[in-house]
Amino acid sequence: MRPGSIFYFLGQAWQSLLRNRLLSFATVSTVAISILILGFALLLALNAGELMEHLESDVEIVAYLDQDLTSSQITDIKQELKAIPGVQSVTFFSRDRALEKLQGKFGGEDYDLKDTLGENPLPHSYEVKARDPHTVPQIAEQIEKIDGIYKVNYGQGVVERLFKVTRWVRLISIVFIVLLVVAAVFLIATTIRLAIFARRKEIYLMKLIGSTDWFIRWPFFMEGVFLGACGGLISILILAAGYGSLIKRVDTLFFLPLVTDPGILTNVYLGLLAGGALLGIIGTWVSLNRFLDV
Repeated sequence: MRPGSIFYFLGQAWQSLLRNRLLSFATVSTVAISILILGFALLLALNAGELMEHLESDVEIVAYLDQDLTSSQITDIKQELKAIPGVQSVTFFSRDRALEKLQGKFGGEDYDLKDTLGENPLPHSYEVKARDPHTVPQIAEQIEKIDGIYKVNYGQGVVERLFKVTRWVRLISIVFIVLLVVAAVFLIATTIRLAIFARRKEIYLMKLIGSTDWFIRWPFFMEGVFLGACGGLISILILAAGYGSLIKRVDTLFFLPLVTDPGILTNVYLGLLAGGALLGIIGTWVSLNRFLDV
């Protein structure tokens, strides 16, 4: 494409936008609403994924040791635990520390569990963290086979249900976003079709004087990119302001593992802007090829 043709197409697209201000406004509004809903769903899916990863990362295995083990045996068990494939870290938790934790949780300042119980009945334990939370049940089975460990706890049953829920949440998020993209393309294509239909006589005259299909299509595609990008920009400004306010409110009220990384959010917003332009192109393509004999 020659530079002169590009300027000509841009001029034609701009004139069309000025002549069809109402339809252009309707198209931008449709794109903005579609991208806004899509962006909301995307941020919701990202935060749901962040929450699921946060919950999964908190899954730990607690291996309780026999009471009569010597210090060297306890050290040997630690080495065996570290040697298990998939284990990220192993932390020793003494019976005295366990009693202090129990005291802080149930005893309070006015009640001394140590005096009441006399000898500390709690066992030593190791807290084992897996590199991949989904391998926790398999690692727990291997830990149970180690001599000197009489009980292993990782929230059996609850963990399996948690992993099942996280899989469903991720799957539903993907399906929901795909459905929103399809709906956005349909809405934008319908709106752009109205703009094209309003210019059907102009297109017909251009065909009569020998204009090629692509010569006619390019200004429409440039319009679609511009309208889609404008709609995407409007939705991003609304989304960024709303999400920024939400982050501040949540931080002051309670803890939630929201996505706050500026790099991730910038990529999301840039992706939505590019998505708006792409939706404009797709909507224009569908409208031209399905509803007009160009």
